[in-house]
Amino acid sequence: MLVLADGRFPAGSHAHSGGMEAAVAAGRVHDARTLESFCRGRLHTAGLTAAGLAAAAAYGCAYGHEPLALDALADARTPSPALRATARRLGRQLMRAARAAWPGDELDALAAARPRGAHQPVVLGVTARAAGLGAVDAAHCAVYEAVGGPATAAVRLLGLDPFEATAVLARLAPVLDEVAERAVRAAREGPDALPAASAPLLDIGAEAHAAWPVRLFSS
Repeated sequence: MLVLADGRFPAGSHAHSGGMEAAVAAGRVHDARTLESFCRGRLHTAGLTAAGLAAAAAYGCAYGHEPLALDALADARTPSPALRATARRLGRQLMRAARAAWPGDELDALAAARPRGAHQPVVLGVTARAAGLGAVDAAHCAVYEAVGGPATAAVRLLGLDPFEATAVLARLAPVLDEVAERAVRAAREGPDALPAASAPLLDIGAEAHAAWPVRLFSS
């Protein structure tokens, strides 16, 4: 789990800000306090949705969760074309790293069915299964990634003290646990119960960011 959650794992997330670059440009994030507010909101929306999909994929067929069906559900939960493209790009990169680290039939089948990339949370859940992890582990990785990437991006974009950014993540630890637990409970109930929390500002920001001629992050 620590390997999967490590930013050095070659899954491509270091090149993405999770909406932070657009939020900084819009003036919504400018210090540690506003970073914490942004991360808290992201946890309860995009983070919860991603964690539910990851947990469901980690459960696999035991709860009727087929990876391709989950990928379609992920599409339906991602109204922004820019974010859909990002999710698939990240999924494709994660798939490459996962198949090298934990080769398995499920990963091979998903890669063959989605050559342009499945949504990253779905790939994360299937990867967790291949690595011998459970749904809880997959959900925790998803929620950590939902805020870890933006916090790291804020350090680079704002020149924020890295200790302050780390303190934000530490303060949010109980919220990460809560969101991961909610996601796992929903995944146990079946596909119809999976979270579909929306974050309109993230969607709008992603579309605006994709049109910028010059940017530091891919998304």
